Amino acid sequence: MEFRPSPLTMLGEEDRMFRDTIRRFAHEQIGPHVRQMDEAGIFRKDLLERLFSLGLMGIEIPEEYGGQGGTFFQAVLAVEELAAVDPSASVIVDVQNTLVNNAILRWADDGQKRTLLPKLAGGVVASYALSEAGAGSDAFALQTRAEDRGDHFVLTGRKLWITNAAEAGVFLVFATVNPDAGYKGITCFLVERSTPGFAVGKKEDKLGIRASSTCELILDSCLVPKANVLGEIGKGYKIAIETLNEGRIGIGAQMLGLAQGALDHALRYARQRKQFGKTIADFQGVQFELARMAVDVETTRLLVYNAARLREAGKPFLAEAAMAKYHASQVAENVASRAVEIFGGVGFTKDFPVEKLYRDAKIGRIYEGTSNMQLMTIAKQMLGKP
Repeated sequence: MEFRPSPLTMLGEEDRMFRDTIRRFAHEQIGPHVRQMDEAGIFRKDLLERLFSLGLMGIEIPEEYGGQGGTFFQAVLAVEELAAVDPSASVIVDVQNTLVNNAILRWADDGQKRTLLPKLAGGVVASYALSEAGAGSDAFALQTRAEDRGDHFVLTGRKLWITNAAEAGVFLVFATVNPDAGYKGITCFLVERSTPGFAVGKKEDKLGIRASSTCELILDSCLVPKANVLGEIGKGYKIAIETLNEGRIGIGAQMLGLAQGALDHALRYARQRKQFGKTIADFQGVQFELARMAVDVETTRLLVYNAARLREAGKPFLAEAAMAKYHASQVAENVASRAVEIFGGVGFTKDFPVEKLYRDAKIGRIYEGTSNMQLMTIAKQMLGKP
């Protein structure tokens, strides 16, 4: 019997039904509130609850813990579909699934899983706290200290630009137990919002993805039991590296969905808008722009889906994930920009959605590793450097 590989973007029936459900939810329930949430800088609580009730905050969490028992690829599909309507919604789901849930599934002990996973699937938002004022691209230059006090650690420091922080009840906080050991002193701690000495500080007023909260965290002699260490002491760098590698695929999916959403808006407008007695879609100049946008979106989808499928198959995916994020973030910004131009003057106003997508796109080249950091990763993989 001849073997015929499936096209890379072809979905099985289960994945297709899953994608279509998310697409309807995004358009019907999130879509009407996007502009108001962007202006207010707040994601609606009822929509957040709906994300949980649909199982979108615990896609890979096993059913025994109250999760969907789904796949990493389904998480990527969810992020993509949400981003086509509201990238703020997609990043909330992305951080929960590709960073926090994955880290706990892989590194937590049985007791931690029994305690945390039902919460993360059932209503508790989580946050991933690595970045600091002096530790952005150089993530392992962090200064937050964790002092061993016998049966607990005392954490002291500040974290900046932490996604989901305003809503989160659980935080993965990275701190160093020994600054002299460099990255080998970094340890990951599970910190609940109610922990003494822990506080969520200033909320950032951002250019884009405004309904997704980004805040500072303040750890002032924060008492964390040793039972709340995730993985091994001094091995937090491994958790950070592995989760961020997977997170790049999630950001690629977010930027892919954003670009697809901008293209869809541009197509609809080009068919409706009339100039010189015919729709602007009849002009070759506009047709060429739409065609270029479509090519960019499809190449992005191929890169993102390939990286996701490699990860799911247990194959090496580091370079492919970096390529997907790098390319997707460039395409999202360029396609959103062209969509604004197709809309013309009204595209520059807040009355039409492409203006917001253009603002939302910028962060893709910055968070979870800047574009230059992705290029470094790709080059090192090509050259065989560690």
